[in-house]
Amino acid sequence: MKNHVIRLADIASKPSRRIIGLMSGTSLDGLDVALCNVQGSGIDTILKIEHFTTVPFTESFRNSIREIFAKREIDFQHLCVLNPLIGIAHGDMILDCLKKWNVSAEEIDLIASHGQTVFHAPKKQHNLPDFPNSTLQIGDGDHIAVTTNIITLSDFRQKHIAAGGEGAPLAVYGDYFLFSEKGENRILLNMGGIANFTFLPGSLDPSAIFTTDTGPGNTLIDAFTRKYFGKPYDEDGLIAASGNINNDLLEALKSLAFFEAPFPKTTGPEVFNIDFISSMIDQNNLQEISPEDILATLTRFSADTISSAIQRVMKPGEIYKIYASGGGAHNPVLMASIREQLPNCQLSLIDELGVSGDAKEAVLFAVLANETIAGSGMNFGDREGVPSVSMGKISFPG
Repeated sequence: MKNHVIRLADIASKPSRRIIGLMSGTSLDGLDVALCNVQGSGIDTILKIEHFTTVPFTESFRNSIREIFAKREIDFQHLCVLNPLIGIAHGDMILDCLKKWNVSAEEIDLIASHGQTVFHAPKKQHNLPDFPNSTLQIGDGDHIAVTTNIITLSDFRQKHIAAGGEGAPLAVYGDYFLFSEKGENRILLNMGGIANFTFLPGSLDPSAIFTTDTGPGNTLIDAFTRKYFGKPYDEDGLIAASGNINNDLLEALKSLAFFEAPFPKTTGPEVFNIDFISSMIDQNNLQEISPEDILATLTRFSADTISSAIQRVMKPGEIYKIYASGGGAHNPVLMASIREQLPNCQLSLIDELGVSGDAKEAVLFAVLANETIAGSGMNFGDREGVPSVSMGKISFPG
């Protein structure tokens, strides 16, 4: 409708916008909701987090997603009904947050919804020559817009794929706009279910920015902890700390061809899951390893592959500062192992740069929405992994 287009133009011309960023990751622990005040765009973006919370999912909601999550064979009707259900649920969660924050929906300009990833299949992973890169996030943006009466941007990863990317990682854009610092080489390491990092050169040259997945962050640790210890995750790495690293299993895990593949690359729990762990144990006759030792080994596996990937892009004589975020940043065993392997790098939390590590991914989608509506475009160069595109489909409330 014409009124919606006029409203969108008015939002684009405002000196600042109030945008709610949403993120639900592969851990399925809940919905991150960040209310951001965003001024400017591009490298001149100034962002302030007004409110942030994580709305936990109920076990039944989480289990409904797990029925189709990262599985090649599913009930398609269940996928079909989950798509609107998640959109409505996310919309209701937003309204509950706004009520608690004493903010009306009319005061919000935009919602930026990542959606819930249920399958990720880049060409390097599906190996089907006649098919393109692919990824699927559900939680329909129209349902969020209608539920909240707020213009919603969603499905950000599809434009990235359409322009030649793999749909991930997307953090590179917001990382560059918010966290670049002239004269300091920064590596922004995010350890969610899958770990990835963005390299931000001290030269501020956007064509020199680099981003890639490295492999598992918490996905194997969490999945194994749930199955064998009945807990959602290994809090403070205490279980891993009680075990011993099994070098035979560690080397078997690291033998996967993915780790030798060139950068940039992406992956997901479609590859790194309980079945992967079991197959490595069975293929190498390591059934006698205790669960504690397996968890210690899985934690070291994440640390090793993260550290090795970072080392591959570091240049001799250059100084790098690493800023960590995501659930893995709260695991002292994982963090200590990374520090041990990167002794010449300063490893800190992203919080030191003014954004909570727990809120970072939700914030970055707010930045992407801001760029789509109010940005003038940024040239990241013609190269794989960082296409120069705007992202997000626009859903109007009515």
